Amino acid sequence: MMNTQYAAYTNSTRRRWLQALASTPLVPTLTAPALADVATKTKAHIVIAGSGLGGIAVANRLSKLLDGAKITIIDRKEEHNYQPGYTLVASGVWPVSKVRDRNADFLPAGIEWVKDMVASFDPAANTVSTVSGQRIRYDFLVVGIGVYLDYAQITGMDISAIGREGLTSVYPSPEAAQATWATMQAFAAKGGNAVMTLPSTPLKCAGAPLKMTFMLRDRLFKAGTLGTSKIRFESALGNVFGVKAVNDNVLGRWRDLGIDVDFSRKLTAIDIGARRATFAFPDGQTQEMPYDFIHVVPPTRAPDAVKNSELAWKDGPFATGGWLEVDKRTLQHRRFPNVFGIGDINGTPRGKTAATVKKSAPLVAHNLVEVIAGRVANENFDGYTSCPLITREGSAMLIEFDYEGNLTPTLPMIEPLQDSFFAWLMKVRMLKPAYISVLKGRV
Repeated sequence: MMNTQYAAYTNSTRRRWLQALASTPLVPTLTAPALADVATKTKAHIVIAGSGLGGIAVANRLSKLLDGAKITIIDRKEEHNYQPGYTLVASGVWPVSKVRDRNADFLPAGIEWVKDMVASFDPAANTVSTVSGQRIRYDFLVVGIGVYLDYAQITGMDISAIGREGLTSVYPSPEAAQATWATMQAFAAKGGNAVMTLPSTPLKCAGAPLKMTFMLRDRLFKAGTLGTSKIRFESALGNVFGVKAVNDNVLGRWRDLGIDVDFSRKLTAIDIGARRATFAFPDGQTQEMPYDFIHVVPPTRAPDAVKNSELAWKDGPFATGGWLEVDKRTLQHRRFPNVFGIGDINGTPRGKTAATVKKSAPLVAHNLVEVIAGRVANENFDGYTSCPLITREGSAMLIEFDYEGNLTPTLPMIEPLQDSFFAWLMKVRMLKPAYISVLKGRV
């Protein structure tokens, strides 16, 4: 049964939204600069570490922009996961099959695929070492190895227990998202106390904890157990979202929906069997909180291969997490000019989303080709990030912003802080096809 607000959309209203969607070019949200007409001739060897969206997108673009280059991608993962879809799986909108594909289907012809994991980087020697002991030399390097989900910072946390005893977390894998949905269903059938969490570190898809909170409330409402339930959002920060306008909007919505929020409370331990979570305050005091349902969002940092290398920031706000030291505009390494970063690994003010990669992958490929040709990286990234923020089944806000936290809406029919069926439709129906186009280097 649809909730009252969702059911209020009439067939004619939906038809008008669909007609608008069909006639909209979605520029620049779902398009990108055209590839060069003439490929640059080179014998350079480019190594790409990581086969996520960023790594494969750059590989496909470089294969078209360069003539004669050797391109090697290093990653043992053979399954490609559409991570923006994890929240849809975890809230019962999508089956898990929709977030699973094969990396082999997206890699460009002629590429060398080393099915291994990067163990370390030696940028002074222009080499990458793998877990199996291979040492691979490069002329140019693109680092796209993502983030490390540091669940170990939470004493007692066990990702293999996700789906049991009310424990959920959407981040680790498709299986975890699927188990989260099963747990959400069971909880919604009975109701009770739900605890949603947010760490103090940068994290991929900062909107995911908010989406899960909105959708949990929606599932309780639909199940008729909202009146006997309570949702608390425990943030380790002084906000729930880093863009003030969005943060204020969400907090206002949660007040109206009866969702309580606490700030400066960091999840430090969990007793899964007893269903109790421990939160630490800035003054060192702690508080235990019982729950029937908990969504754990892990602290994140750079994987050890970057964190323990000379590629990591050595000082400043990104040094603690060991993030890749890149210029936030060109995404070129600040000390090793033959190295570029793409995606979540970058130590930049914002931008751990697929939308960030969509806009920055063409830029990284272009700037790398410029450097290969002996020129200067000359395209600048504005930090574009997009978050289709689900507010309930059938409605979402399309939030777009830059490094400075300015809202940068690109679709005239969407008001960024107003939820709509159109934004929901984009999230559920259009963004994965757009993602695949980015993967294949078509946009």
